[in-house]
Parts: sequence; structure tokens; C-alpha cells
Amino acid sequence: MPVEFLGIAATNDGSETTPRSGAAFDKEYTLRLARAHEEHGWDRVLFAYGSGSPDPTPAAAYIASRLDRLQVLLAHRPNVSYPTFAAKTFATLDQISEGRLTVHFITGGNDHEQGREGDTLTKDERYARTREYIRIVKKIWTSHEPFDHEGEHYRFHDFVSDVFPVQQPRPKVSFGGSSPAAYAAGGAEADIYCLWGEPLEKTAEQIENVKAAARAAGRPDVPRIQVAFRPIIAPTEELAWEKAHRTVGAIRERREAGLVRHHRRGATGAAIPQNAGSQRLIAIAEAGERYDRALWTPTAAATGGAGNSNALVGTPETVAQALLDYYDLGVDILSARGYDLLDDAIDFGRYVIPIVREEVAKRDAERAARGTQTLAAVGE
Repeated sequence: MPVEFLGIAATNDGSETTPRSGAAFDKEYTLRLARAHEEHGWDRVLFAYGSGSPDPTPAAAYIASRLDRLQVLLAHRPNVSYPTFAAKTFATLDQISEGRLTVHFITGGNDHEQGREGDTLTKDERYARTREYIRIVKKIWTSHEPFDHEGEHYRFHDFVSDVFPVQQPRPKVSFGGSSPAAYAAGGAEADIYCLWGEPLEKTAEQIENVKAAARAAGRPDVPRIQVAFRPIIAPTEELAWEKAHRTVGAIRERREAGLVRHHRRGATGAAIPQNAGSQRLIAIAEAGERYDRALWTPTAAATGGAGNSNALVGTPETVAQALLDYYDLGVDILSARGYDLLDDAIDFGRYVIPIVREEVAKRDAERAARGTQTLAAVGE
């Protein structure tokens, strides 16, 4: 099966290790970073969403109108707009990008972050709302006749859009999460299911949970699987590990100085993430620092399990082989984001992506050859 690579479409040069050098939306840097991905073998970039961050939709439109090949993964929270409005916005962006859009729907795993924009629903209520929202958006994308909707969270009448996506029948829907509610929602509705990088054994368990949820929803297919990592690469193993320890030191220094947002703190003063994915990352880090071929957890521990934070450390060859281990589990979208956003995107594209693509091509050729031999044997 083909393999795809997802990078990050940051709107400024800040990261967990360094402060940004300019405004939150740096138009020139946004384009420069996206262009680096397009020119170095990446397939798509994620425009992430944060309550106080620049709006990712016009930023994505800006990039899509200036680049020819790079695909866009647009993160969207259902609480920030009505689904009729969102569906038109997405369709317009798919027109601007000439069919290069995928939409990543975020339910929200942190009550405090959701509340920053007025979302007061409980986590279970948010998942129910997201499922209803996705179904409405899909229907708007594909319905050319007016329809009514009377649901738990949304009601409208006689709606039909006058703008439709380039992609037919519709753009792909992306979804993520590590709780039973997330598996149920994404298993039912997602074309792509996104996971944070965990040890191979635990990733295999999550993939089975997603597949089981898809079967329970009565789907004839299952979502594609995406897994995200923070690659830390260098020409030698020794240099890569030195770089990894410097990276963790920088993360800790910035957090201790109060330069990044934390999870809300409990009675003991410890940061307590609400979402299951972050809880899993913390538990994995507490159980050990190194797993499998190259997975390293101190980066996740240093951030309190914040988002995509487990690292793959080593030479480009080591990191590529580690990614191939996940490919062999059934992961065909590999998400990677370094800590020096621009330079790491270029290095990863130059030195890691070609190795992975070459090895995947060999695996596919061998699989096809085995299939031909089997058919020949049956015909004898």
C-alpha cells in the first residue's frame, strides 16, 4: 500500500524548544515552511487549531493558492461554527486547493481549553456532537437538494449549499483519540484515524480497537491509520542522542520558566491532562524511556503528554526503519514534526522519506510477486 507523509504548517517559527521570532501569523514564514515540505517529498501538512491561535482556514487557503502539489489537512473544532457554515467553508477551500483538502475534526479532550471559546459540554456530549456534525457536513457536501435536520445538537430547515468540493464524492474526514468514545466516533465516521506515537505493541492494540469500532458501526471498510512522532535525527547515533538530550533540556527550561501553557493543575500541584491520549503518553513514559527500535519518551514526559510528543531518535536510517516497523503494522500515513520546524522538515525530507519510500516500494513489489505466484499455483 502507498505511504504518505504529513508535516506541520506552522504559522510562526516557535516550538517547544524556542520562542517565536515574530508575530503569531508570520505570512512569509508560513509560506516558506510549506514550500519546504512541498519541495522535499512531503504529501500534506497539518494546519492545527488552538483557541487563541491564528485561524487555520485562511492560512490554509493562503498556502493552497500558492503551492501546486502539497495537500492540506485542516483541523476544525465543531464548537466554533455551525455545520452549514463549516461545510461551505471546507468546500470553498477544496475549490481553492483544487481538491487537496482533508478535514480533521477535533472533539476536544480538555474542558479548560474548550471553555476558552465558550464550549461547556462534557466530553461525552462533545463526542456525540462531533458525530452529528460530521454527518451533517458529509451530507451537505454530497446533497444537491434542500434538506432539513432535527438532531440533538443542530436543527435547520431547507438547506442546500451552492458550493461543492472538487473531490468526489467528498473530501476525506480525519479523526483522532484514544478513548472508547473516540474509537466509536472515529471508527464510524473517519476515513483516516490519527494516533500519537506509542510503542509498537500498544499501537497495534489501538489499531485493533479502531477496526473493531468500524465493524461495530457496520462499515464495510476501516479507516486508514496515521501515527505521529517527533523525529530527532543526526548523522550518527551518538550525535542524535546528544541532540535528543539537548532538546529535552530546552523543553524543560521553557516550561519551568512559564513560557508555555500547562494543563490545569490538581491539588498536588501536578499537571493533569484530561484526554486519554495524553494520559497514555504519560503512563508509557513512566514505564520506560526507550521502546522498540528508536522510540524515546522523555520528550513526552517533559511536556506533560501534550499532543504529539514521543520522539524517534537516531540516524536517518534508524528512524526510517522505525517508521517501517509501524508501516508493517498497517500504518500508511506517517506524521512527523521536528523541533526546528523548517530545518528539520528539510532534513527529514532529504534523508528519511526517500529511505521509507524505497523500502515500501520493495515490500509492495514482493507482496505483488507473492500474489502472482499464489494465483499461478492455484491455476495449475
